[in-house]
Amino acid sequence: MSPFVPDEFEPPRSLVTEAFVLEPLGPEHNEQDYDAWSSSIEHIRASPGFDGRSWPREMTLDENLRDLQMHAAHFAERSGFTYTVLDPHTRMVIGCVYVYPDERVDASVRSWVRATHAELDDPLRRAVFAWLAHDWPFEHVDYAS
Repeated sequence: MSPFVPDEFEPPRSLVTEAFVLEPLGPEHNEQDYDAWSSSIEHIRASPGFDGRSWPREMTLDENLRDLQMHAAHFAERSGFTYTVLDPHTRMVIGCVYVYPDERVDASVRSWVRATHAELDDPLRRAVFAWLAHDWPFEHVDYAS
């Protein structure tokens, strides 16, 4: 099986726009991440790519921490890339972007934002899609829409 990204590829550490900033998701985001998704479950379930999935579901803060540690390990192993979406002014967690392998395409991408920031759903998708086309080694991306 070939690696998800080429060995010489350095995954971007950020995407910065006027409306949001992406950086790798890690354990340091636990409390804010937990608050972001747990306050927005219905909005996330209604977001493209989340219908019929097992997440979001009720979890404890400790379970969320283990989930964030898993995503950080995937990033370090280069087997998947999860980014937290931050407000550029307050640095508050307002969403998440997942970039993972898929046997049908080069990468499968899903994203969500807090219900309080629903107006960023489409701008986030457009910015991430352009970023993937410009800065990543993927030819075929399935971005849930």
